[in-house]
Amino acid sequence: MQDEFAFISNISPKQTKQPSLIYGIGDDAAVYRGSNETDEVVCVDTMVEGVHFRRDTLTPFQIGKKGLAINVSDLAAMGATPLYYLVSIAVPSSWTEEELSTIYKGMSELADFYNMDLIGGDTVSTDGPLVLTVTVIGRVKKGEAKYRNQAKAGDLLFVTGYVGKSAAGLALLLERGLDGEFSLAEQDLIKEHQEPIPHVAHGQILVNSLYRGALNDVSDGVASEANELAEASNISIVIEGNKLPIHEAMRHYDREKQLEWALFGGEDFVLIGTVAKEKADQVRKEFEEQGLMFEVIGYVEQGQPNVYLSNNDQVLKLEKQGYNHFQKRG
Repeated sequence: MQDEFAFISNISPKQTKQPSLIYGIGDDAAVYRGSNETDEVVCVDTMVEGVHFRRDTLTPFQIGKKGLAINVSDLAAMGATPLYYLVSIAVPSSWTEEELSTIYKGMSELADFYNMDLIGGDTVSTDGPLVLTVTVIGRVKKGEAKYRNQAKAGDLLFVTGYVGKSAAGLALLLERGLDGEFSLAEQDLIKEHQEPIPHVAHGQILVNSLYRGALNDVSDGVASEANELAEASNISIVIEGNKLPIHEAMRHYDREKQLEWALFGGEDFVLIGTVAKEKADQVRKEFEEQGLMFEVIGYVEQGQPNVYLSNNDQVLKLEKQGYNHFQKRG
């Protein structure tokens, strides 16, 4: 079978039927007109045991919490407020009822934080691995959703948090397991992988400020998400390696490993986007007033939709390298 991204392109409708649909396939979420004042934002994501998580790296509670978090992060990338969620779960006989209930408790904890309501779903048995599918629904002011295709030459590229922490935490878990002994710094990295916090407030600042710019969330790594911005906006992006925000808990790793995790590790679920150069200081001020990070890591140029890393006087082209579910593994 062809790769995942080509497959999605081939099944995308050539035309739409509902006049209320604003944006369908091709961004972090779909957007449709909900009322004279608001737009509705909807997305869905699936976690499969053995593909997206392992029971020796996540507890049932963390599986549920993360399953909802990755979807809320997509709403954050659209600038939307999360409101509702639905859950479909396929459960193998090896999972107990208590473990299943704990998965829902994990989702409920995050839902309580964002005042989200569980409004439906489906539960079935399976002979295969556990499969958790979550659909989330959010809302944004009419016409103000953020998209990947709004970057322009001259913009600055930014992220709203540290990158690479989740990948570093996963590496530690794979090395020592859930019951391993970890330093406080290592525990910080592990928590980033197990219980990511979506950057909803960050996305809403960007919507409320009314600044033009593109937005995406870092699920597959900075390189992959920057490539999505470049492709959607038909521009070229340069990432400055020395500006990538690397957490102090990662500083003792060699620079090559830091860059690998930051650019290709994924699952950081911070936001990555662009803002006009002349607006960057004002946006940074708005973030800092709420105690939030806003780090410029590069810039946008005219050119073919590619992404480059400028690091130590070298310029390297960064391929997408996002997780491709149809790509054959070696």
